Amino acid sequence: MILDGLANIKKAIGTLNPHEIREASDRSLRVVLHAPNGEAFNRLEQFFLQDLSPARRRNSAMQLIRAPLSPGAPPADLHVYDEGVSGVGEWPVFHPGHPRQFVHQTLNRFPQFGVPLAKSFLPFRKPFVERVITKTARENTMFSIATALPDIVPNVIELPWAVAEFASDTAFLTMNQVRMAFLIAAASDREVGYMHQKSEVAMVIGSAFGWRALARQLIGKIPFGGGLIAKAAVAYAGTKVLGLSLDHYYSIGFTYTREERDRLYADAFQQGKQIALKMLKFLRPDLAAKFSENARSGVRHSSVQAIDVRRPA
Repeated sequence: MILDGLANIKKAIGTLNPHEIREASDRSLRVVLHAPNGEAFNRLEQFFLQDLSPARRRNSAMQLIRAPLSPGAPPADLHVYDEGVSGVGEWPVFHPGHPRQFVHQTLNRFPQFGVPLAKSFLPFRKPFVERVITKTARENTMFSIATALPDIVPNVIELPWAVAEFASDTAFLTMNQVRMAFLIAAASDREVGYMHQKSEVAMVIGSAFGWRALARQLIGKIPFGGGLIAKAAVAYAGTKVLGLSLDHYYSIGFTYTREERDRLYADAFQQGKQIALKMLKFLRPDLAAKFSENARSGVRHSSVQAIDVRRPA
């Protein structure tokens, strides 16, 4: 079974090409700054370039251009306006008292620039990585639920990198986690690709079998369809803890301790159960209602038949 699982994972990962992420990482943005005076320009530049190493600061500083652009200059990728400038249109506005609001506004409006912004400017790094981890954990939760509901796939799961012929949900979850690892590495100003991240990819693949074994054990022991929620919560928690561990490693050079990972996993598992139940309510309100009703009843006898997850006729 382990060999079959590895073969399925290898096939799934073979569909994932890090070239697009590497290309986004290598992209140098042209960020044009608009400010009313020199002090405001300096404030904007200091915000973008804070806490960078000397080499990274030099490279990142070249991406910041003070307005106005000279005639014939290449067009800007992004315009950023200080709060003292009017007529900004749809471009993000920097308010010194609310820097996180500016970061989230920019990432929301220009998600295509998430990787190069995070790589070049530290204020964007943590928020972008958090978004990547959350998005991947939710996708894996949704996929874990949907694979147990035959009439849902592929109508609900429409991921641009998904492959319909996955032999197992473990293969998809693992592939999505590898993609997450590439994105976190790119955002952390690291080289991206299988050769550059051999140990990280090996860690993702190795952990996949542990999460799968735990999910199967929970499904077998929890009645009333609760195993479906538990399985999805395992997918969420495993993905989130892996993402947090990678971010921790790229940030400070070593991973969490076993005790720290256990605490993170326990919190993420509880969060995953709530998210999974909300997703189930959207996908199958009938099944979610039965699960909630049985959970409230407090009945826990293992001989009672579990809820059938197939949609009723």
